[in-house]
Amino acid sequence: MPPRPDAAPPEGVPPDLRRLFLQVFPAVGLAMFGAALDQTIVSAALPAIARSLGEVERISWVVVSYLVATTVAAPVYGRLGDAFGRRRMLLVALGVYALGAMLCAVAPSLDLLTLARMVQGFGGGGLISLSVALIAEVVPPRERGRFQGYIAGVFALASALGPLAGGLLTEFFGWRAVFLLQPPLSLLAAVMAVRRLRNAQPGVARGFSFDWAGLLLFALFVGPALLALDQARRLDPSALGVAALLAMLAGGALFLLWRWERRAPDPLLPLAVLGEPSVWRANLLSAMVAGAFVGSIAFLPLYFFAVRGLSPSGAGLALLPLAATAAFGAMLVGRLFARTGRTMRWSGIGLSCSAVLLLGVAYELGAMPLWAMATVLGLASFGFGTSFPMVQVTVQLAVPRERLGSATASVQFTRALGAATGTALMGAVLFGALVSQGGAAAELFVALVNRGPEVLAALSEAARAEFRAEMVNAFRAAFLTAALLVAGAAWLTTRVPLRRV
Repeated sequence: MPPRPDAAPPEGVPPDLRRLFLQVFPAVGLAMFGAALDQTIVSAALPAIARSLGEVERISWVVVSYLVATTVAAPVYGRLGDAFGRRRMLLVALGVYALGAMLCAVAPSLDLLTLARMVQGFGGGGLISLSVALIAEVVPPRERGRFQGYIAGVFALASALGPLAGGLLTEFFGWRAVFLLQPPLSLLAAVMAVRRLRNAQPGVARGFSFDWAGLLLFALFVGPALLALDQARRLDPSALGVAALLAMLAGGALFLLWRWERRAPDPLLPLAVLGEPSVWRANLLSAMVAGAFVGSIAFLPLYFFAVRGLSPSGAGLALLPLAATAAFGAMLVGRLFARTGRTMRWSGIGLSCSAVLLLGVAYELGAMPLWAMATVLGLASFGFGTSFPMVQVTVQLAVPRERLGSATASVQFTRALGAATGTALMGAVLFGALVSQGGAAAELFVALVNRGPEVLAALSEAARAEFRAEMVNAFRAAFLTAALLVAGAAWLTTRVPLRRV
């Protein structure tokens, strides 16, 4: 359930912070809950949407269009929040998000649904970046990690409830009900924001001019980049040419964006701020963790089905520790930061342990019992979570107050790009490992990714056993890749200059 207006603050919070918790968290947590819920609840409705609107081959656009819009929106709302006040812009984002959800609910075709998802995503991107920045605005520095840990808990709750709620709504009321759930949540969050966030700063709009050229170039970079990664993730050789062209377009737009933002009078992406060592190193390690985390979640269901023989629901249960326990790591490290003021120390320990655990999974993949694998993945996810609040806190503390929104938004879009890149990288490693073994394993894997579990039903038992053995070797390489990404992130925690508050 989303945070209630009368929700009790967690134990261990001092009395003055309890009052602050009751003032801030219900509004911010509810706004974040709606945005986080969307990332999983819609996925459960995709098969029904495909059956209703047709064009199964383009159904991924429902997800990709939302992801592109949220990534582009993050720095926009961050900059506008700095100028006009984050509470005001949070209300705008809630309105745009609710409007997009209603347009999705009445969309008669996949093309119009895709456009409506872009509208909804442009609101959802603002909800995430503004909510996190509002916490930094009203919460003392030493307590921000604790509150960011609570936000991670909201994300974990939404991620766990999303597939269940999406499946139930789709089964009993149709897929359009999935989108009709969001406007009431947005309205409630808006009421809470008006009532509870009165102490938010009004912003500094004097002399403000929006960087429209920077926004255009940023969109021309993000859109083709994410589309190229989506094409690469599909592992379809026929799509590699399209992916290469999109990547070239994204690279050209990125170069022009860098040139423009260096001389823009009021840049959308303040390079001087984002280039500060604590900011770019924290963002880079966040992107690496997101790549390993989301990439594992994306491909492990295929492993559980093809190698372990689990049903879709069984694979979901086996994946639950990996998806859910990161929130507990975030909440623990938030408390440790509040007590000690140390930023990256705890994240470095947690990520180092995660890298070792992933190495253990890679080497024991063929012999490890399913319960032990789920447990180890849950522990690794706990380590991932130790980085989530500390990245936000580090970036926010390293920048001046008037750039707080832009810096906070940078974490969101680097995580999105890191997640997409990591998923594509792990897919490429899996595919490459299967190709290197010869045989038909690579073709079967591509079919499994694109068409689902039914592709294995026609195989003989001997062919399935051979495929399972080849899949184990391929996933061993993928886990090694994830371990290297997390180890690199752990090393980066030692290179962030801001070590203590």
